[in-house]
Amino acid sequence: MRTKLIGLIGGAGLFLSATAPALAHHSFAAEFDANQPVTIEGTVKEFRWVNPHSWLHINVTKPDGTVEEWAVEGGAPSALLRRGWTRDTLPPGTKVVVQGFMAKDGSHRANARDITFPDGTKLDAASSSPDQQ
Repeated sequence: MRTKLIGLIGGAGLFLSATAPALAHHSFAAEFDANQPVTIEGTVKEFRWVNPHSWLHINVTKPDGTVEEWAVEGGAPSALLRRGWTRDTLPPGTKVVVQGFMAKDGSHRANARDITFPDGTKLDAASSSPDQQ
């Protein structure tokens, strides 16, 4: 009986650990507002090449000189690769302009549609925004 209980608990633990990433994934509409486009201009602090979505952290200098950090969600690494990205596309210090959509909660988060570099190069962010599907 004890062996069956241990097996049952172990199996449940494996099941829950396997489904956790799926439960953590969300749709665009759950977190972002397609009616709230935003343009964010700043300097790359960090680019996280992670699944299920990449994350770009940008320092934005406001007119009064203070700096806000924005977290911008992009597509999965596999989708970014298909659009010409590498994990080294956005090194810290790179100036960028991000076109995307605001978070519904009003925080300094957005979902990127595309990213433009100082030389005018524009890359599709492979995001989950409605106009990307």
